Amino acid sequence: MPRAVPAPLRRALTRTASRAVHRAWNRLQEAGAVTRERPGPHAFRGIGTGTRLAFPQGTVFGAPWIELGAHCVVGAEVTLTAGMMPGLDLGPDPVLTLGDGVVLGRGSHVIAHSRVTIGDDVFFGPYCYVTSTNHSYDDPHEPVGKQWPRAAPVEIGSGSWLGHGAVVLPGARLGRNVVVAAASVVRGDVPDHAVVAGAPARVVRRWDADGGWQPPLRTPPPVPVPEGVTAEQLLALAEGDALVPEPGTLEERPER
Repeated sequence: MPRAVPAPLRRALTRTASRAVHRAWNRLQEAGAVTRERPGPHAFRGIGTGTRLAFPQGTVFGAPWIELGAHCVVGAEVTLTAGMMPGLDLGPDPVLTLGDGVVLGRGSHVIAHSRVTIGDDVFFGPYCYVTSTNHSYDDPHEPVGKQWPRAAPVEIGSGSWLGHGAVVLPGARLGRNVVVAAASVVRGDVPDHAVVAGAPARVVRRWDADGGWQPPLRTPPPVPVPEGVTAEQLLALAEGDALVPEPGTLEERPER
């Protein structure tokens, strides 16, 4: 029977093995990171000075049509794709562009089947998803995943911030310094200096040069109209005149 390893020695061996694993992983992360000087297997259209893609990278293809600005930080397991599949000729222009100082949080995806432009100093939280393509569902008899997708360019303005798990759909155009709340789903146009939240996202705050941060303008709820009121009476009310009911149309109210 082999002799049991004494507990103090077993703990020491475990600590030593743990340190060795972490040292090896740190060396692997350093060696596997992608930079301008060490592009690894990816022939990007351009990588700016100081930009770094952490190891391990997520799915990357269409690199010749992906342009990364200077001093970008791309977290681990981030997917960057240009085109619907690898090996396509996408023409002379870039399809996916990151400006300077962009930060993409761990596990985020940027899917550029058509043009996706991300401005300078845009920050993504973890696990954000930006896509220029979505499945169509026009044919009710065909599985949605087999129907030809629709594509529309996406723009995210400089200085914007996307919270954890935010989704930006095809055709979205975000202005400058836009804040997207966590788990929001953005489509359509978002003005400069706005905060959006929800699914679908709605503007919940906007910056006004005179009054600072303001809630969005809201349309007042419709005023209920008593049964029997005529168009002439509604017009008189809108012009500030008193409503005078026609005989037999409104119940008389007792004097108080």
